[in-house]
Amino acid sequence: MDNLLQIGNGEAVKRSAIPCVDIETFGAVLSGFVRNNGYIVQFFAYKQDGRNTLLAVVRNEKLYVTSCEVGATFPSLTGMVNEKFHLFEREIAEQYGIKPTAHPWLKMVRYHKNYQGSEDVFGNDYNEEIPGRYDYFRVEGEAIHEVAVGPVHAGIIEPGHFRFQCAGEEVLHLEIQLGYQHRGVEKLLPSVPQKRMPIICEAIAGDTAIGHNLCCCQALEALAGLAVDPGAKLVRTIALELERIANHLGDLGALSGDVAFNPPAAYFGRMRGDFLNLLQVLCGNRFGKGLVRPGGVAFVMGEEQRRLLSAKLDEITPEIEHVCDLLFSAHTVQARFEHTGTVSRQMAEDLGLVGYAGRACGIGYDARVVFPTECYAELPANTNAMTNGDVYSRATVRREEIMHSLSLIRLLLKKPDTTEEAVMMTENTLAGDSFVVTINEGWRGEVSHCVITKSDGSILRYKIKDPSFHNWTGLAMSLRNQEISDFPLCNKSYNLSYCGFDL
Repeated sequence: MDNLLQIGNGEAVKRSAIPCVDIETFGAVLSGFVRNNGYIVQFFAYKQDGRNTLLAVVRNEKLYVTSCEVGATFPSLTGMVNEKFHLFEREIAEQYGIKPTAHPWLKMVRYHKNYQGSEDVFGNDYNEEIPGRYDYFRVEGEAIHEVAVGPVHAGIIEPGHFRFQCAGEEVLHLEIQLGYQHRGVEKLLPSVPQKRMPIICEAIAGDTAIGHNLCCCQALEALAGLAVDPGAKLVRTIALELERIANHLGDLGALSGDVAFNPPAAYFGRMRGDFLNLLQVLCGNRFGKGLVRPGGVAFVMGEEQRRLLSAKLDEITPEIEHVCDLLFSAHTVQARFEHTGTVSRQMAEDLGLVGYAGRACGIGYDARVVFPTECYAELPANTNAMTNGDVYSRATVRREEIMHSLSLIRLLLKKPDTTEEAVMMTENTLAGDSFVVTINEGWRGEVSHCVITKSDGSILRYKIKDPSFHNWTGLAMSLRNQEISDFPLCNKSYNLSYCGFDL
């Protein structure tokens, strides 16, 4: 394709090879690509030598990158094309003070001063500004009332604010405001020693420690020319699947609780703990922290670990099948799950939903299949049978993914590959003036990290995208014309990350 460079997942390329076009061409290329069933993986800004550069990574069945230099403004693609661009452009405005002109809903994302100290494009006073202090969208009318929920919630939950515009019990519009957990992760990563980077990336979203850290380590491996032995790849793949199973089980339990079906809630909660314990068998940590490191893994999987994993899978798989049957065969559960929180396939495509939220709407994209890393090229793909876009579909896709992941781990445990040796974190020389993007299918969906280096190999820009960045708007759309009492059920059917979004 003209003005797009095709790249590989985890392939380091020279920055000079990336097309740098004028802003009109840049907009035309991206809008044309997205209109032809294309999706955005990354779209962000960086600054070097006083020049602002926009860089976009896009995908269909292949991966492409392009860039352009801009001044203080650029024409918004959100208004020209569709919703896929809107959050990316708001983030660019917030981080670098580069304003997307004619953006239809320009507001802050995480509420912080921009990186360059340039003029704020939102009209905010940062001495007084806090997340959520701005004019919310309002539905006018005598019968309309507004319900504000959060950011402080009952129970142990991360902070986020939800503003409902309602007519009686019906939700006409939901506006979601995040940013309460902004930690400055992207700005921090280029400033720390390499040995700290995996530790930081494991904490981007605690329930996705493997997914985010794997992207980080693969990027460093590409830039440093590090090889990973087959045994380490096997362990990494098993760990990512264990993380997927644990989270899906936990969420099916939470969905059971939301419809007051307590037996499955208790069973699923216990079984989630079993899979967290299997991660501990691999590396001594129940969330997989400390396992993945550039060049391999920090813990060798021996025969004892293989035996423990195999024995637990044999024991627990029939239990999972039984409890899933208990949940999905209950008529009272079906009545609450079906036709609740529905997002159409067209809306899902317009928003660019990823992961099980997208697959439940009929978007079959799975990074494990399209852009396979580690052992995934040798493993069978999953198929999703339920694609109506409602809570029932999202729950069913999770059930299917649990069973698929169990079968993948069994196949991997039969392979004879053994990690040659544990690797420790070291400082590696990175290729200068280079670019790499890594993509993995985390349990929520597409996780992606981009790294851009300077001429001396130091990191100029580190960009992170959690799948929640795409999917929070999907949750807002799923509440349209629903009863407000359905919000907890819809919310848990997505279970998006606050901290993964806030960074």
